[in-house]
Amino acid sequence: MKAFKKYLAMILGAAMIFTLAACGGGADNSAETDDSSDSEAQVLRVVTEATFAPFESTDEDTGEIIGFDPDMMAAIAEDQGLTLEWINMEFDSLIPAVNSNQGDIICAGMNKLAGDRAQMADFGDTYFESDLMLLVKSDSDLSGIDAVTSDMKLASQIGTTGGDMVQEMKEEGKIADSVVLNQWTDCYLQLQNGEVQGVIVDKPVGEAYLKSHGDIAKFAGESFGDHEEFAFAVKKGNTELLDKLNAGLANIKASGKYEELVDKWFS
Repeated sequence: MKAFKKYLAMILGAAMIFTLAACGGGADNSAETDDSSDSEAQVLRVVTEATFAPFESTDEDTGEIIGFDPDMMAAIAEDQGLTLEWINMEFDSLIPAVNSNQGDIICAGMNKLAGDRAQMADFGDTYFESDLMLLVKSDSDLSGIDAVTSDMKLASQIGTTGGDMVQEMKEEGKIADSVVLNQWTDCYLQLQNGEVQGVIVDKPVGEAYLKSHGDIAKFAGESFGDHEEFAFAVKKGNTELLDKLNAGLANIKASGKYEELVDKWFS
């Protein structure tokens, strides 16, 4: 009987040790999971619309988003110890994306002075200034935006200052129709195919297009419309992140890195 009790005690003791070991292992695994989650939380998602060269476009060979904005944000991230992931989507989805936590930062050559954008997102310091231009075919007789007539069609990208302008011109009877498309590349095709007589585009973006299409297109006249200021943006109230981005921008301007990137993409 004593032998049986001794054997039973040994069995129960072993079972208790096994149970404690299992509980200890579970606690360690939980800690590891939390660390991994914290690490992933440090990756900031930058949403953009990558047909806005030279600010952002997609490399045809690698599929990577390249341009002034990605290079600038990489420099800011390095300065501030941030890790970035880029997400490409339609332009008019960018502000809703940060407001619904599908993204953390907007960086897409976005004019912070346009419409009610400043009421829907918090914008950082201006990192680039621009004006609008009218892009036409190389054989066009148009001398500028004031020469556009009521029987013509103009195109621009949805959600942009140019997109708003062509819609207003249509409503005011200044043009026959406004063609507002998701991507700049589609606007250019409309022009090449003769579907529209002009495209309202930001000057540096039009200049980038003309570098490889100067034989088929040109600018008509001078810049027009309200002056534009490009800035990155975050969800309303995310002042901690916005302060870091602004500090990083100030630092890369002071170091000369910013001018180096301007020369790289706009010279």
